[in-house]
Parts: sequence; C-alpha cells; structure tokens
Amino acid sequence: MTATGTHLVWDWNGTLLDDLHLVVDSTNRVFASVGGTAVTLAEHRVRFRRPVADYYADVLGRSVTEEEFGRLDMIFHDVYRLGLTTCQLAADADAAIRSWTGTQSLLSMWFHDELVPTVETYGLTGSFNRIDGFRGTTAGDRKAAHLARHLTELGIDGGSVVLIGDSLDDADAAEAVGARCVLYTGGFTDPDRLRASGLPVADTLAEAVRLAGPAAHPLGPAPPVYPPDPALS
Repeated sequence: MTATGTHLVWDWNGTLLDDLHLVVDSTNRVFASVGGTAVTLAEHRVRFRRPVADYYADVLGRSVTEEEFGRLDMIFHDVYRLGLTTCQLAADADAAIRSWTGTQSLLSMWFHDELVPTVETYGLTGSFNRIDGFRGTTAGDRKAAHLARHLTELGIDGGSVVLIGDSLDDADAAEAVGARCVLYTGGFTDPDRLRASGLPVADTLAEAVRLAGPAAHPLGPAPPVYPPDPALS
C-alpha cells in the first residue's frame, strides 16, 4: 500500500526529533507529582493517546479535570524543556528530508515560539515552506484542526498531501483533511498499534519517504532551500 501526494507534512516530536525517552521521563514526573505510578517506555507507547488528558486519566485511574490538566501540563513542559538539549534528530532524518524533491512543511504540537528556534538549531528551517507549532497555552489536544489551519495557510488542498507521523492522532488528522498518512514506528506509538490501522507503516524515515510517493529519490542532491519567512518566526 503506497501513499501518493505532492506536498509532504512532517511531524516533529517522535518523528524527526528522537525525544521519546525525554517524553516518558517528563510524563513520569507528572505522574509522580500526583502520587501516580511510573510507566515504562513500552507501556507509554501502548497507552499514549490524545487528548493527553485522557491518557493521564487512564494511567492514574481517575478523571483529570481541565484545571488539573493545566497544572500537570506545566510540570511536563518544565521537565521537557530542561532535557531538550539532550535530544538528537532521528538517525536518518536529515537524509530523509533531503530525499523528498517536492515541497514540504513541518507541523508540531510543541509550542510554536519554542519550536521555531529549536528547528533552527538543527539547521532544518530552510528545508520547509512553513513551520507551525501549537499557539495556545495548554497543549495536549488533537492535531486535526491544527493540520487544517496549516494547510490553509499554505494554500494546499488536503488531497495533495501526505503526512508522516508517529501516532494514530497523525493518522486521524490526515483523514480529517483528506490527506494520506505514513506512520513511523520509531516514535511514541507501539508498532503493532500502528500496523493495526491498515495504513502504510515504516521502520525508518527513509522508508516513510519512499512510501509517501513519487517526489522521493533514493540519493542525490538536496532540494532547493527556501529562506524562512520572517513572519513565521
């Protein structure tokens, strides 16, 4: 099963950025703050879902109010920020990005004002026509509405898009806008859960790009680099 499209949208956390261990550590600090039990990396990959408040409620075995989630979300991000400098890109992220000869963009649920300079530190800003992060105050929501706005700002119809991401929420977001999706097993979600979706699944980002369609080439020169739009930073 091969997805096809002309524009590629990349997910960031758990896809291009290899931050799974930091996310699990930060999540366990959240659980510890309210007397909850820590989860292992494998358990996190099986149980994680969006909205994140539902995931917390599942692990804690009780409901989590909107007010409480706001406090827990602050704890998570405070810990995450401290460890972010220890994270690296996925092993083949740079090569995978360069192997796509069509247009591409980046959409993350990480805070926009922090995402943009972080992407710049990895030297990737010029690879994307647009970079969008979460512009609210409390994260953890589903991605579909954010993807719709991202494509509207790009002036691109969902039918000409492939999204590469590591979660079933990425798949749901793609379906909501009429886009295709390739799921990557190296991130936040257990591979068996991804394969059960029936969507194309890749164990490497290079494979994900190949599944994404004809704008990929195995090796060769990097695509043209577009200067970042100052309005997006």
